[in-house]
Parts: sequence; C-alpha cells; structure tokens
Amino acid sequence: MPPDATLKRSEQRYIETDGQALPLRDRIGDWIFPPKGVERAPVDLSQRRVYILPTKAGLLFAMTLALMLVGSINYNLGLGYGLTFLLAGTGVVSMLHTWRNLAHLRLRPGKTEPVFAGDQARFIILAENRGRIARRSVAIRFGEHRPSYVDVDPVAETKAQVVIATQRRGVLRPGRFRIFATYPLGLFCAWANVELDLSCVVYPAPETGDVALPEVHAVSGPGDAIGIGEEDFAGLRNYHPGDSPRRIAWKTLARSDVFATKLFSGATGTQLWIDYADTPHSLGLEQRLSRMTRWVIDATQSGLRYGLRLPDREIDFGAGEAHQTQCLEALALYRSINRP
Repeated sequence: MPPDATLKRSEQRYIETDGQALPLRDRIGDWIFPPKGVERAPVDLSQRRVYILPTKAGLLFAMTLALMLVGSINYNLGLGYGLTFLLAGTGVVSMLHTWRNLAHLRLRPGKTEPVFAGDQARFIILAENRGRIARRSVAIRFGEHRPSYVDVDPVAETKAQVVIATQRRGVLRPGRFRIFATYPLGLFCAWANVELDLSCVVYPAPETGDVALPEVHAVSGPGDAIGIGEEDFAGLRNYHPGDSPRRIAWKTLARSDVFATKLFSGATGTQLWIDYADTPHSLGLEQRLSRMTRWVIDATQSGLRYGLRLPDREIDFGAGEAHQTQCLEALALYRSINRP
C-alpha cells in the first residue's frame, strides 16, 4: 500500500496534534457519529442532521422545575403550579428556537490563504441563510480550538473565520468541524458535524537573521558575480515578519514610527539558483528548507530572477509574487507527510 493511502484515514481528523491522541470527547463522538469523509459543497443542514441535547444549565433548569413542582404539590400552591408550568413552557419553546437556529443553514468552503509555519491559518466558511429568520450566535469549532461566532441575517450569506495555529509545514487539513448554537436561552445545544473540503498550504518558516543570498551570476554564464539586486531603490512596503533587518527603512522608522521595508530592483541580466545542495549539510531538513525559504523571499524582494532546485523537482527562472508562491509551495510539500 502506498504511503499516501495509509495517511488518508488519519488526515480526515488531522488538526495538527503533532502525534498526540484526539480528545476523549472527539473519540467518543467519532464512535457514535463516524466520519463520512469530505462532503460535496454546499452542505445543507437538513432536519435529520441537526441534533439537540440539554446543556448543564438546561439540566439545572429541569431540576429546579422538578423541585418547584414537588413544592407546589406538597403545599398545594396554585401560583406555584402556574409559575412551574409557565417556565416549563418557556423551556420547550426555547428548545424549538435553538434547533431552528441551525436547521437548513447551507455551508460552503471559502478560500484559505497560505501561511508560514508558526503563523495562524484562517479558514473561511460561508454560511448561507435562505430563510426569513435570523440565525444568532452560530458557532463553528475545530476540535479543541476556540470557536468562531457569527450572526447570519435572513436571506443572506455570512463569512465565518476560524483560526488554527500551525506548527509545521505541509498541507493543513482541519477535518471535520462542529457547528452548534445555544441561542436563545442556553438551555439546549443544537449541533451538527460537517466536513468540508478545507485545506491550507503551510510554508516553511523563513530563517531569521541576515542570511546572505547565494552567488548571483550573469545570464550568459557563470562568469563573475554582479551584485545581489540592490542597485536601484524601488520604493517601500509595509514590514512583514521575517523581513531581513538590512532592508528595514530605519530613517522612515525614526521619522514616523512606521516599520517599512525597502524594495530594490535587481540588476538586469542576472540569474540565481536557489539550490538545496547549496545549503549546509550540517543542518537538518527543516532548517535547510527554512534557509531556502528565506532566500526565496529575499530574492523576490530584490527583484531578481531565480530558479529553485530540490532533489525531486526543479522550477525554472522567474520573478514576482506568482513565482514566489510556486517556489514556496514546492518547499512546503517537499517530503511532507501532509501532501494532498
């Protein structure tokens, strides 16, 4: 059996646990409601998909009603009967509203932007309400991560953003998530389990510090090195974490307290190979990829044309944001256990 085939089952519930077991609640939930794999979008939360149970507050409310009923019977309190049944009716009505808060919502996956390892991946889920009743305090949660709450207006679509911290490069698949609501009184919790086609490419974390680029050569041949693309100042842009300190506009920072990074246009007629073989053999795999990531970012900021060489792949010369994205994706997926 190929390695990728053995990983598909575990990838269904991959939430970047770094080898740790899933929480007991999730394991019990998977046993009662076994995962069915990625569902085809859009996913409609039909009546049979929405489950409902009392919360801790709901159980306490029910116990209080029972004590009130016993007291009313014991002391023959007419007003006690009335209050008890009024509150019981309120609880029953709240159960209906809690269930209806989720029923027939339609869910679709949104676009998730790539991030660097150590940053937070922001998964986008689009919730569509085709009814005329507003859906309030709808929560979406992946595993033990913090839930995201949204309100969905009548006949409208709302974007929910769920944040998950990343720890390693590759393709992060959050797997199945739970959408739930306790609105309006918190006495009942209605929920449904959904698995959309969500994934996020996680680039290697760029090496920090001032890392010199490999030697730049003329296009006509190896020849003499002719600089590293810092001949012409091309402007400023906002500072991004991981930018080289030598490219920070310190004068601008002193004048306006704004972090900015200097951009330069590279010398024409130059080329640069970012080669895995040029990284120190004393470094581990992840450290070598981190250094190559740093080189890719610096070469793009310098306006150089560069190519990427990995042991199993080669990307020809190019420049610009699109070329940088292609190279970073190749680094993210190189010998990664989380390949798509």
